[in-house]
Amino acid sequence: MRWRGRPGSGNIEDRRGIGMGLPIGGGIGGIVLLLLFSALTGQNPIDLINTAPPNGSTGTTGVGGDDPQAQFVSVVLADTEQTWAEIFRTRGATYPEPQLVLFTHATQSACGVGQSAMGPFYCPADRKVYLDLSFFHQLETQFGAPGDFAQAYVVAHEVGHHVQTVTGTSSRVAAARGRLSERDANMLSVRQELQADCYAGVWGHYAAERGLLEPGDAEEGLRAAAAIGDDRLQQQTQGYVVPESFTHGSSEDRMRWLRRGLDSGDVEACDFSSGTW
Repeated sequence: MRWRGRPGSGNIEDRRGIGMGLPIGGGIGGIVLLLLFSALTGQNPIDLINTAPPNGSTGTTGVGGDDPQAQFVSVVLADTEQTWAEIFRTRGATYPEPQLVLFTHATQSACGVGQSAMGPFYCPADRKVYLDLSFFHQLETQFGAPGDFAQAYVVAHEVGHHVQTVTGTSSRVAAARGRLSERDANMLSVRQELQADCYAGVWGHYAAERGLLEPGDAEEGLRAAAAIGDDRLQQQTQGYVVPESFTHGSSEDRMRWLRRGLDSGDVEACDFSSGTW
């Protein structure tokens, strides 16, 4: 991707190196919580104490000029802002930009404690994307999906969930899931995730028009989408595949819906209520 020299986003909150501020002063309960969190994450409890944020600080805004990976994420986020602001404008609406939180190991969100092991995620309750940059190394080494556009796809997918939140799709899906069987609720979750993949492709379509993409970038994104398909992940972790338990979609489906957005640049092509699934 041709990202260097392009403007970054002002919506980056950098919490790296800052602990969660666990309640160590809360007596036995605080100590138990600290030890439990340490056991879950493998972190030294002393490190958690020493890195607690002072006075409730949540980190700094923006990223430094000597941090290329964080700069890259900032540029990608800024470009998604440009794409979605224009799409919303053509529909007579204003795009409310999300914040992206960079963290290491674990951090607090309005959706609960976020951990690196969870991978990147979006929290609709505070409208923030959460990302530990170590996931990009995992994406390359464990999932076999290297490349900067593979990383950009991950960011754009989470931004896609933000679009779903501000357009009301997420709340409608959540309400519908509560009335469905587990199998049907999983199928609805798959549709929501595939739409976020399609939205990531829509961003990629316009990023290409702006000259950000280089030859081979789209293929990097498609490899990443395939690498994190439910079928491939289940085969790797448990040795067999259970389609009824899918929550994000198969490798083939994730590639197909990312490609749909990339080729069309049309949000209407991502509509999962149209019966085209």
